[in-house]
Amino acid sequence: MSSTSEHIRYDVADGVASVAIDRASKKNALTLEMYEGLVAAFERAAEDEAARVILLHGAEGVFTAGNDLLDFMQNPPTGEDSAVFRFLLALWSAEKPVVVAVDGPAVGIGTTLLFHADLIYASERARFHMPFINLGLVPEGGSSFLLPRLAGYAKANELLMFGEPFDAQAALSIGLVNEVLPVDALLPRARARARELAQRPAEALRASKRLIREGTREAVKATLQREGAVFIERLTSPEAMAAFQAFFQRK
Repeated sequence: MSSTSEHIRYDVADGVASVAIDRASKKNALTLEMYEGLVAAFERAAEDEAARVILLHGAEGVFTAGNDLLDFMQNPPTGEDSAVFRFLLALWSAEKPVVVAVDGPAVGIGTTLLFHADLIYASERARFHMPFINLGLVPEGGSSFLLPRLAGYAKANELLMFGEPFDAQAALSIGLVNEVLPVDALLPRARARARELAQRPAEALRASKRLIREGTREAVKATLQREGAVFIERLTSPEAMAAFQAFFQRK
């Protein structure tokens, strides 16, 4: 077991590179340092010949509460070279299959990153939330393009325009996750499926992933760039500033 940052753990076994978000005391909320660690982990997995599949999961019953808003406001993204965007691009461009296990809250980018994974397993207590509108912000992570393709425009509008949370069964019904499992069965199932993938012919697996995604590759990249630009612009808008102020006052 090793780390790519204080709260990002990396380990390889049976052909699977496990990347764990481990900041349970803060509900695995993501900081600048953690985004840098995630980028490093995905880059390491890309170069690691022992790793054929990447498994991403959270620690202690939480996937991630999204951005640590205090850290986020102190280190806001300013462009494509910002750590959060480099992480999204690393995930989007990963040639090796990415399996994700979601337990507990998956807030903001904790949900939108799932659109770039290949297999997603959720526990019965998983909760998904894209609250961007309520913070005066806009969708990110390619969700404004990928969610309508997945769930249809009506459902995508409902989820993104109201910014309300939804449970694991709702995620299953729109095709966001592959399977909903009891809490104790989640990580074993995700690991088992990742190991099974790792036993498939590696070059054929990567080629299959490329073909599956080829039709949307350029559109997704363009969406990530457009969303990022508007998101950064919205961060300093009166609506967003008021929403963040209200959040910190509640805290």
